[in-house]
Amino acid sequence: MEEIEHRTVEVNGIKMHIAEKGNKQGPVVLFLHGFPELWYSWRHQILALSSLGYRAVAPDLRGFGDTDAPSSVSSYTGFHIVGDLVALIDLLGVDQVLLVAHDWGAIIGWYLCLLRPERIKAYVCLSVPLLHRDPKIKTLDAMRAAHGDDYYICRFQEDKMEAEMAEVGTEYAIKNMLTNRTTGAPILPKGEYGTGLNPNMPDTLPSWLTEDDLAYFVSKFEKTGFTGGLNYYRNLNTNWELLAPWDGVKIKVPVKFITGDLDSVYTSLNLKEYIHGGGFKKDVPNLEEVIVQKGVAHFNNQEVAEEISNHIYEFIKKF
Repeated sequence: MEEIEHRTVEVNGIKMHIAEKGNKQGPVVLFLHGFPELWYSWRHQILALSSLGYRAVAPDLRGFGDTDAPSSVSSYTGFHIVGDLVALIDLLGVDQVLLVAHDWGAIIGWYLCLLRPERIKAYVCLSVPLLHRDPKIKTLDAMRAAHGDDYYICRFQEDKMEAEMAEVGTEYAIKNMLTNRTTGAPILPKGEYGTGLNPNMPDTLPSWLTEDDLAYFVSKFEKTGFTGGLNYYRNLNTNWELLAPWDGVKIKVPVKFITGDLDSVYTSLNLKEYIHGGGFKKDVPNLEEVIVQKGVAHFNNQEVAEEISNHIYEFIKKF
């Protein structure tokens, strides 16, 4: 990891930390992380892609790690994050990037492809497909209707969520999420964090997550807290409102989608049916490939890092 360079840049009125490695003249691969993650989630892919002639760039997104975290919930809309990333692409001195994103990064990736498609050459999306905008029901309301008030995204709306997470401790909360292999909608019963999203949390870490890896995530979230990350979830309905002018617009960027068959996103919200039943391809006409990895859970970029790096390369080398 020592060979990865770190710097802070100014974009869209905030200071953003980026990690980068590779040929400064090479094609830029922009990596976007999810929650509760950081640029560090892409450590393996940064090394792999930079060794193949690419310039790998992974920011800590707004509210995470060493990037600024504005205090207002309203500073975390999809428009704000896309604004940060367009400014970052400009700062990198390129017209287009190859985009790779996971979890919340994937949702932001879809917004980026929708709002500024001319900046994205191709998109490798992990875990979260396009969340089709239903003009009749707001995103959060639809999630509540599907999975109830205790669905984790509904619970993440609550102001007291940070206090509940603080009660179990940063390390417990992060380990609880990263090691989750329970399929179906993650439910977080009201009242306390308890066993969190993962009642079957193992005592020992999985082979793909070392004590040092966990310690890095914990050190950064102990500094920032979880509010920045939770504020993304708290803007789901606002994003639904803001994106009304783009309702029905197809995403034309070439896309490869990769998920695990044990991913709690893939196995909830009727997304399997959407992904395989034609809805996804209808919304994203240039969806070229859907990969479902057997025996793999949500954090596939870390769990099967080499396989993911290979999948990314096999797709982006065409562009």
